[in-house]
Amino acid sequence: MRSRYTAYCLHNTQYILTSWHASTRPDEVTTDELSTQWIKLKIVACEKECVEFIATYRINGKAHKLHETSQFSFEEPHWFYLNGQIHTS
Repeated sequence: MRSRYTAYCLHNTQYILTSWHASTRPDEVTTDELSTQWIKLKIVACEKECVEFIATYRINGKAHKLHETSQFSFEEPHWFYLNGQIHTS
């Protein structure tokens, strides 16, 4: 989870795709390098293959939060992102 957050901070789309499970991976990922500034990652909970987190970011100077529970799959020796459920409240 933390390595994927860092990849988003660095706009490293190659790592984002590589760490995404082949069964759910999109053909491409884009990050908006000009307007999105990732500020903080808070891990709320971690159970088995799920990570609940809140990521704070800015777009054009305005702060936002992404609250998500992500599903991961461990395939020796790596963890892969499967999907995520965004919390709306």
